[in-house]
Amino acid sequence: MRGGFHGRHGPGGRIGRFLEHGDLRFVVLALLAEQPRHGYDLIRELEERTGGAYRPSPGVIYPTLSLLEDEGFVVPNTADGRKQYEITDEGRAALEKERPAVDAVFGRMAEAQAQSTQTGPRIRRAMENLASALRIRLSSGEVGDAQVETITKAIDAAAAAIERA
Repeated sequence: MRGGFHGRHGPGGRIGRFLEHGDLRFVVLALLAEQPRHGYDLIRELEERTGGAYRPSPGVIYPTLSLLEDEGFVVPNTADGRKQYEITDEGRAALEKERPAVDAVFGRMAEAQAQSTQTGPRIRRAMENLASALRIRLSSGEVGDAQVETITKAIDAAAAAIERA
């Protein structure tokens, strides 16, 4: 499951801290092995398992499901009017070959989820404080060019400090 891809995801093809290039196919298969799911269910489950640190877009999940369907690893079921995907026997066999790597990905996700329960509330509170301060300042009347410049610099400085952290 490991690739040498060096695109926008960085050296080794890592997407965030969780997935290497090509891992998503097998992570999706593992989730479908647990139970049949809709595309958005997969998105929500991945977000939940990472504590919100990774949320794949529909533009990533649906093409992955189409690829898995083309490979014969999943089949869609539209019994309730929405496409729900189920893993096939071929998909289970392919998943078992990649099980150690998939388990490692789930381990990294669990670590992120555990950390987010420790740090998430404090960070959300700080973000809400910033949003409130901006709303109050911007709604308190006319904001001149000097104030806009000061606010912009403060936000840019905070973003830079976060990137360095």
